[in-house]
Amino acid sequence: MSDALIELIPWLIAMAVLIAFSGFFSASEAAMFSLRAADRERLASGNRSQRLAERLLEDPDRLLSAVLFWNLVVNMAYFAIVSVAGMRLRNSDLDRSASYIFAAFSLLLIIFLSEMVPKSVGVLSARRLAGLIGGPLTLAARLVDPLLPVLRVVTLLSRRLIWPRFKPEPYLEVSDLERAIELSTTDAKLIEQEQAALRNIVLLSDIRVDEWMRPRTQFRTFRPPVALADLGGAVPPGGYLLITEPDSEEVSLAIHLKELFDVPQEKLEHHAEPVICVPWCATVADALQLMKRKGRQVAAVVNEYGETIGILTFEDILDTIFTYSPSRSKLLLDEKPIHDIEDGMWLVAGVTALRRLSRYLEIELPPSKSVTVAGVIQEQLGNLAHNGDECDWGPFHLKVLEAPQRGHMLIELRLIEREGRR
Repeated sequence: MSDALIELIPWLIAMAVLIAFSGFFSASEAAMFSLRAADRERLASGNRSQRLAERLLEDPDRLLSAVLFWNLVVNMAYFAIVSVAGMRLRNSDLDRSASYIFAAFSLLLIIFLSEMVPKSVGVLSARRLAGLIGGPLTLAARLVDPLLPVLRVVTLLSRRLIWPRFKPEPYLEVSDLERAIELSTTDAKLIEQEQAALRNIVLLSDIRVDEWMRPRTQFRTFRPPVALADLGGAVPPGGYLLITEPDSEEVSLAIHLKELFDVPQEKLEHHAEPVICVPWCATVADALQLMKRKGRQVAAVVNEYGETIGILTFEDILDTIFTYSPSRSKLLLDEKPIHDIEDGMWLVAGVTALRRLSRYLEIELPPSKSVTVAGVIQEQLGNLAHNGDECDWGPFHLKVLEAPQRGHMLIELRLIEREGRR
């Protein structure tokens, strides 16, 4: 009996080592993928191991493939050793049931010590653990790099051949959010406000940034060096001080003056943070996601030539979400974008988005390459609009009442079809 147990000692040591490796990879997986944006920022400015951990998350597919690969290899080696040790117990003088008890105990051991406990520790101490495992995990990922192309091909073939119609399930449906809001309160007014906010959040994925941005004519820029006296005692529109590059007019830095408690007299650009750049065709949801990931509050909207054509701030996006009926002209002009003059006639600000106009009039508008009413006017006229210019657009007749060189256009919109039926 003692000889059989002594023969198992090397196998038990090997099992303990493999359990430790399996627990390491399980804890690493849980910790790395539980990190928040703030945790990643702290890791990026930490020691070498912490910086390595943050870099691994730049390619999460590579990291996950490496962790799962090594975990699978370790677990297969563990169960192979368990099988060999179980066979030795079965061939020994011990009771045959000892091998079955050993196999069951080994299975429970790896489940508890290499899955449940490590993953719980990884989730509870994600940032601290991630800072410690950056070096070993980087080495493990590099060892798997030569196999990654093969693994990706196998994954692709399995998706195409075995599960060709497999589609990822959405994390959360809009109907689920609406149901949660309905069940969260009995206050009808509060439900209406929350549903409006929910609708506006969903709308972010449909609104392009060029529909909601502050155009170039609606904000001031300053070239460094910038002094407090350059502001002329007035806060720039939107509350942001926008600073251009030293040798161009492209916006590169921004300061939220309302958050700057101790405003220096000189060299304000030293207190500014870089802006992110988004293309004009991106959605507001894309811009918001990039702002959150980069930790920025201002996005410079650029055209296909890389020129800054507008600015979108974090406050502008919040206004879109929490205003019952968000409006770009309300944001820029601080007034209603559409006024009812009489039945079939409206006074419309030129910056009013066609999406909002269609929703307000409850009419499907004619197709257009433009996104604002002012753009439609110029598209129909074929040139810049002037006071008194008129044009027809589908069932509407548009007349330019005011077209200042710098400022906002004012347009009279009249429904032609309704007049004809009279």
